[in-house]
Amino acid sequence: MSTAVNQPTTFTNEQLMEVFGLLPGADSVELKLTVPDANQRSAVMSLGMDPLEGQIRQVFFYDTPDLALNAAGLVLRARRIQGEAEDSVVKLRPVDPSKLSPKLRKLPEFGVEVDAMPGGFVCSGRLRERLARPVARDVAFGTAPIRKLFTKQQRALFEKHTPGVEMDDLSVLGPINIFKLKFRPAKFDRKLVAELWLYPDGSRILELSTKCLPAETFQVVAETKAFLHNHGVDMTGAQETKTKRALEFFAAELGEAQSPA
Repeated sequence: MSTAVNQPTTFTNEQLMEVFGLLPGADSVELKLTVPDANQRSAVMSLGMDPLEGQIRQVFFYDTPDLALNAAGLVLRARRIQGEAEDSVVKLRPVDPSKLSPKLRKLPEFGVEVDAMPGGFVCSGRLRERLARPVARDVAFGTAPIRKLFTKQQRALFEKHTPGVEMDDLSVLGPINIFKLKFRPAKFDRKLVAELWLYPDGSRILELSTKCLPAETFQVVAETKAFLHNHGVDMTGAQETKTKRALEFFAAELGEAQSPA
């Protein structure tokens, strides 16, 4: 159902057939591209990004030190967003849309999305809720339990898919600071999103993305690829998954902190 992306490749015929099978059950498609470090500054200039129009975000993940939830296809996340309410997400990936329960699919807060990047894709389902009051920092400082971040529906979804782990026994992984910019480049009739993930060790990932309806996927892929190529954006670099790298970074940091001196 998913394809690991270590090096840039084109889709195989088998992958294309799998994508075709997923699209009818998806609500949206997000096309993503990781920009290599050496190409990031030129991409910012060529696409006319204005940093002052961006938004600061802070993301926390919740998992075990050995990432048992991630291994089981379950991701728990909360976000603090500049100027907006916090939100939390319980995400399942990969999923087969045809096998999701009708009750879950009917929830307005639940959505199915296909994420695609050069050489790989994954279909995920996510149940997202806005928080009535800020609580992510309290959880990070240990003054509130993790369950306070999630609604009854989200906790029920977690309990159905957890590999035998209690929510309040999870570790806080993060935060990671993110700079997000939504913009519409000149002579391109689509909105792009740039996310710069700043990891505590000084490394970073710059991702460009755009969303579309499933029926538009292949047309939007062609248009976006041509536009980025014409603006000198390198699309041949190794692709990285932001969440996977963040989870592995903070899990390793947690492991070092728990290791005996």
